[in-house]
Order: sequence, then structure tokens, then C-alpha cells
Amino acid sequence: MNDAVIVAAARTPVGKRNGALSSVHPADLSAHVLDALVARTGIDPVTVDDVIWGCVSQIGEQTFDIARTAVLSAGWPESVPGTTVDRQCGSSQQALHFGAAGLVAGHYDTVVVGGVESMSRIPMGSAAATGNPLGRRYVERYGVDFPNQGIGAEMIAEQWNLSRRQLDEFALMSHERAAAAVDKGLFADEIAPVEVDGVLVSADEGIRRGGTVEALGALRSAFRDDGRVTAANASQISDGAAALLMMTSEAAARAGLRPLARVHTAAVAGTAPMPMLTGPIPATRKVLARAGLTLDDIGVYEVNEAFASVVLAWAAEFGADLSRVNPRGGAIALGHPLGGSGARLATTMLHHMRDQNIRYGLQTMCEGGGQANATVIELL
Repeated sequence: MNDAVIVAAARTPVGKRNGALSSVHPADLSAHVLDALVARTGIDPVTVDDVIWGCVSQIGEQTFDIARTAVLSAGWPESVPGTTVDRQCGSSQQALHFGAAGLVAGHYDTVVVGGVESMSRIPMGSAAATGNPLGRRYVERYGVDFPNQGIGAEMIAEQWNLSRRQLDEFALMSHERAAAAVDKGLFADEIAPVEVDGVLVSADEGIRRGGTVEALGALRSAFRDDGRVTAANASQISDGAAALLMMTSEAAARAGLRPLARVHTAAVAGTAPMPMLTGPIPATRKVLARAGLTLDDIGVYEVNEAFASVVLAWAAEFGADLSRVNPRGGAIALGHPLGGSGARLATTMLHHMRDQNIRYGLQTMCEGGGQANATVIELL
């Protein structure tokens, strides 16, 4: 029976909005991490059966099947195809699921999965600005013109009785952990630096040091006058890309490559489109049941920090040990380049698992429209 193993994973540094990576076309950002996989493994790109790429705002520079554009931009053979996936914030995590399924089914021997988003160049909501994606029947069912993620995050904070201070404390912890990871050189192996106008960009730009709860508490709430969600306890608007090289164990052996991990179990779940962001809870239950594991079997959890309330509600629901959640910081500190975030989380989690010799890792993220992916990875 075929399996799905991860042989290599790389990401760009995550650039902040209008920051160092904002001048780079998203197809070129994507090509950069494809180049990194070749450099790290020596694999001949002609052996890649497909490239499956996540991207959310598929408009303008991010349309025309950016996966295929990335392949050609990287100089890979024209025989290598590419397809682009949109499951909102979980797009590149879904790409990983599709890649694993293709390997197990025998459709692929070698596949690259990942994703990109340049939110500086293609602002969030750009696609919807060209026309409302919600028709009459959707609006009649839910009674809203368009679901609001920020209000959803506020609703979650209320439902799980999370205070503004708790959200801000979590945000500070994300920055502190990310800064500590930088100081220890923990991101060095996963980041493929990008040269921009003669300058090498090698570090994530969103990490802030020296913050205090008092300073965060002085910020205005973002979505309600009396709200708890602010720009500081929500994910950052970012630019970035990430990619993973996946193979069957047999194909990896033929290529002389040693797998890092295997995709143990994958699941996806749907929830109500408002509050939209609770999907990681049922997705986690689903993937653990399918895997035959408990949360205690998992050594690290990467739960995307779309908003602090999402992660804290998830942790409260499962009684999860916060020391195992996003140990190198999350999207509040590192940023959230939508279509690339799932692959970025997987890349960071894999390197942490390898460094700490952790057998099982679990990754999950909330997604627009009321969905969530969950993935269990096993270290090899």
C-alpha cells in the first residue's frame, strides 16, 4: 500500500504588508520556494507529477492558475503541470491533503504542495470587490450580505468567556515565542532567504519585541466599539510562500532521499459560516478519531492564529496544554499570508518535530465560509 511522506519543506520569510517582499510578484515568490526544494534535495523537477498550490485571492497577479505559472517561472520542464486550490485560509493545507491522497491512490509518485499570498499586491477581498460571491439563496438562508470574520472572532470570545486581557496576553506570548525562536536560530533551516533589489531578506518581519499588556490594552478594538479583538491580537496581513516535496516511500528510496515525516491522517470539517472560525474544534475531533489517537498522544499543535480567540477557544475545548501550542509563535507574530499559511505551518511544525524528536504533530486552521482542515503528521 502506498504512503505519503514529506521529504523536504521550505518557506520564504513572511513579509509584512508593504514590506520587503511587497515588490515581488507572487508567481516569483512561489518559484523561489520551488527552487529551494530542488536545491535542498537535488531532485530533478522532471520527476514531479504535479504541483498543487493554495491561493485565496485568485484575481489579477494571482489568477491564471498560479501553480502552473510558478512551475514555468522556476524554469521547470513544461511537462510539469500545476493546479491551484482555494479553501480560503486552509488552501495550502488542503493542497497537502490532495497531494497525500494522490500519492496513496497511486496517481503520483512525486508531488509538490504549497501556496502563496501577496496581500500587499492583492489586498484581501479583492476578488469579492469585482462582484458579490453570495447569491440570493445564500443570503436568504443566513440573513447576511457577507460573513464577517472579525465579528466571528468577537462571538467566539464571548462564547468561551475570553477576556480582552487573555487575548492580549496570548498575542504577547506569540511574539515572545517567535522572537525566542529567532534568537536560537530555529527558523534558519526552514527559511529560504529571498533577494530583493540586491538585499537578502532572511527574517520574518512581523515579530515585535518588548510589548506589554498595558500597551496592547490601550489599542482600539477593531470590529466593535466595546470589543475584545484588536489588530494586536489578530493575525497580520502578510506576503509569503511555502512548499513541501512529497513522495511515496518507494519513490523516495529510489531517489536516495530520506523522508522527514509521513502524513498520518487528514480530515476536513464544515461549520456555520458565522461565527465561521470554530471549525478547528470538530476538525480536530474528526482527525483524532480517524487516527486512533488522543490529544495527549500529540507532542505539538499548530493552530493557526487567525485571531487569539480562535486558538484559546480550541485549547479550552480540549483542555490542551498551551506550552505545546504554536511553540515557535504563530500568525499573530509571524503573519498570515492566506494561501501560503497552511504550508508555512506544516513547514514550521515539521522542523520543530525534528528538532525535538516529537513523534506526532497536529495542525489545524479555521477557514472562510465556516470550514477547517486538520492534519496529523508522524515523524520518521
